[in-house]
Amino acid sequence: MGSCLSLDAENDDDDDLSYFPTSLDSSMRVKKGSKGCKHQQVITNGSCCVASLFTQQGKKGTNQDAMLVCENFGSREDTVFCGVFDGHGPLGHVIAKKVRDSLPSKLIAKWNRIVADDLHANSPSLDEEEPRAPIDNRPKVVENTQIFKILYDSFRDAFKKMDGELKQHHYNDCFCSGTTAVTLVKKGRKLVIGNIGDSRAVLGRRDKNGCLKAVQLTIDLKPNLPNEEKRIKKYRGRVFALRNEPDVARVWLPNHLSPGLAMARAFGDFCLKDYGLISTPEITHRCLTESDEFIVLATDGIWDVLSNKEVVDIIASSQTSSSAALSLVKSAVQAWKSKYSTSKIDDCAVVCLFLDDNADSKKSIASHSHRENTETNSGLSNSSETKNGNANPSNVIALQLPAQPSCDGDETETEETDEWSALEGVSRLNTLLTLPKFVGQDKNDLLLQE
Repeated sequence: MGSCLSLDAENDDDDDLSYFPTSLDSSMRVKKGSKGCKHQQVITNGSCCVASLFTQQGKKGTNQDAMLVCENFGSREDTVFCGVFDGHGPLGHVIAKKVRDSLPSKLIAKWNRIVADDLHANSPSLDEEEPRAPIDNRPKVVENTQIFKILYDSFRDAFKKMDGELKQHHYNDCFCSGTTAVTLVKKGRKLVIGNIGDSRAVLGRRDKNGCLKAVQLTIDLKPNLPNEEKRIKKYRGRVFALRNEPDVARVWLPNHLSPGLAMARAFGDFCLKDYGLISTPEITHRCLTESDEFIVLATDGIWDVLSNKEVVDIIASSQTSSSAALSLVKSAVQAWKSKYSTSKIDDCAVVCLFLDDNADSKKSIASHSHRENTETNSGLSNSSETKNGNANPSNVIALQLPAQPSCDGDETETEETDEWSALEGVSRLNTLLTLPKFVGQDKNDLLLQE
């Protein structure tokens, strides 16, 4: 939330949620492949063998955040899909959940098609990595060799088809509503991230001295980033901030003071798609090392009040792995109350994916999951929204194909040295604000132009 200005700031009810689970039990969906590899996904507060999840409604109305963790993604062993989605606009909550439910299947469908096509085209075989046992007769040799390229193409295709589906079937709903998406696929030690909007992924890593470091894996795609602003202006969109929030750049139509979207890429928001807003994901990748402990995906309700380092420290200090996401949301709520007591707290959604293969760690998550699920359902009453922005692009490895990184553990360190902020010192009070009528005053007095 906290992303869009419009002329209509209505509080819509959950009018299209009949197909979404309403209980914890119904959120555990399990599919079984022909070889017995279970595809399990979690979409509500709780935990599974590899991750902790928690979402919290803020003080702005309906919770517009959504989240997802899929184990054995696409019935592939040692493969995980995670995502968080932050809706905005009158029907942002519907769009975020629709993307959460539909995007993973589109990604896996494209993945399977690429692998099948490569098999038929006699793609080159794996040079050094030993292939795993075949699942559903898929050519693992080809898949392991080209996994970064396969996932790059799969992410781009899935995001394109997802936005096309929203436009075709939900055009009226999505005209001034949309959602962010920060998603990842981890296959063994290989990690690929697809991101649009201003949700964020951060890695918790131990340095050579055993100190925990925060490595920002994504860029908050704000309209005032040079390349984003250049593209928007090329298509006649406008980028400027309101005078009462000078650090929050927003996207505007060429001849109207709407909708004021505070991001440069998003699903939906079709009123801006002809004016520079896109749904093409920024895709990054890396090979994980033994020093990498966990990845946090979260909506801006977390990052607006807590730094990357604060977030990884909170996760690391959680009593159990299963309670990590809950602990982070509690900390964000307290930060909101102490730092921005006059602001309306934003929704929060957190997915914490643990990378440690230690059996005791996974056992800790599983053994405490039932108790934590019970606690989180009775839960908190607050959430967050307001400060902190973008990672230095030099800290993000853009996926450039066909070159592929080595997984030998000698990857260049990319520890975070800076955090860009598009919201420094600014408190955004509402996701949707009613624009002034400009009665008896000059519009330019309220605008801070480029």
